[in-house]
Amino acid sequence: MSIKTPKLTVVGAGPGDVDLITVKAIKVLKTADVVLYDALVNEELLDYINPEAEQIFVGKRRGCYTYQQDQINELIVARAKSSGHVVRLKGGDPFIFGRGAEEMEYAAGFGIEVAVVPGISSSIAVAAYQNIPLTKRGSAESFWVITGTTKEHKISNDIELAAKSNATIVVLMGMSKLPQIVKLFQAEGKNDLPVAIIQRGTTSQEKLGIGTVDTIESIVAENELKNPAIIVLGEVVKHRQTILDIKQQYANELKG
Repeated sequence: MSIKTPKLTVVGAGPGDVDLITVKAIKVLKTADVVLYDALVNEELLDYINPEAEQIFVGKRRGCYTYQQDQINELIVARAKSSGHVVRLKGGDPFIFGRGAEEMEYAAGFGIEVAVVPGISSSIAVAAYQNIPLTKRGSAESFWVITGTTKEHKISNDIELAAKSNATIVVLMGMSKLPQIVKLFQAEGKNDLPVAIIQRGTTSQEKLGIGTVDTIESIVAENELKNPAIIVLGEVVKHRQTILDIKQQYANELKG
């Protein structure tokens, strides 16, 4: 019986739509001996896994952690040594607030071979699915992607810095800090800045709220928006309505 080389591949599953996983990611799933997957991973993707592989859910649901991060790290090493190829399947891109780098460092410290397959980040794709470009000539020359909540469970200081810029701001994991985010933008006089909040973007459960810095909290309450969601602040949010208006104008012209 051949001994398998211990290996960890951290794989990005994309933002939710099953079709947004990469071809390379699917190829890797077919070679897995063990797959550890998160709550934000579309479970339809599990159909692509090697049917003989062990599947372990290690995600978070309803505020309850199935595994703590230290336990996940230890599980990766234990399974790699006992089974061979461990695939850590994470929502979005594993290097954008996904702790993929930490898991790779931990495994490498035990002599385990490590690799990563990038994923399509929700910070880009979720906005794009709503026709919101993060950059647009004349509207935004750059964009920030910021975590709303740091490891100390506080609002990121970078949001205050970002509020001073003309860039598009994308906040992940920020719904619990929305009132603080609003106050930071109001302090910069950006009361009328367009804001979009997209819950479960790119999936069949997607929900959307569009408003301004001053109105977004009431819109969130009216539409019962909650995590998982992204917050997009910037003039580019207007592009969505521009596209809708152009479509309507074209339809009206055809009728006329």
